[in-house]
Amino acid sequence: MGYLDNSTITVEAILTKKGRELLAKGQGFNITQFAVADDEVDYSLWSPSHPLGTAYYGAIIENMPLVEAVPDETQMMRYKLVTLPRGTNEIPIIALGLNAIEMTYGRDSATPINPSTSQGFNGPGYGYTAILYDSTAATLVGTGLPSNFATTAPSFLGDTSTVNAVVAVGVQFTISAKNVTSQIVTKLTFVGNETGASITIPVTINPAAV
Repeated sequence: MGYLDNSTITVEAILTKKGRELLAKGQGFNITQFAVADDEVDYSLWSPSHPLGTAYYGAIIENMPLVEAVPDETQMMRYKLVTLPRGTNEIPIIALGLNAIEMTYGRDSATPINPSTSQGFNGPGYGYTAILYDSTAATLVGTGLPSNFATTAPSFLGDTSTVNAVVAVGVQFTISAKNVTSQIVTKLTFVGNETGASITIPVTINPAAV
């Protein structure tokens, strides 16, 4: 969804695969949630030295063209706006304690992953959503949250990638290599269920050593 013209309230929306399915069935829409992002905003253009005064500090930013709706989440909505407690001075950042995962089937045991978030936004009541982009590469298990805890939608994935993705929620996670016939290189994304912060690392799964 994107605002086409910042002088009028005109909104363009592209339906998701599920939305198109509901429309084809003749069902109406009842939008209860939405997200906003500032991907296209260049904050370096804020100009406190503008000769016309404070009302014009952000004039360039306010007149920037805004992108139209794009259904590919690898290109859109990557920097979502979130509401954080008053007094928060830093944007929450997720840390995993590792920069990449490489495993060989039959040789490496399950790899534990314990995400943590700066600013203390990692309470057990919320946890994280983990998204492994290729379910044929490994199994992904999350623990520490109720079994009926609702997952967030897979982030940064288009319709094609979402079909092959596996999603887990929890406070702690383990990933185990599957018995693959050739090397698979994919990605693993963690999204904070409370903050919306995210981090993505590469995952390499190697076939069993001969």
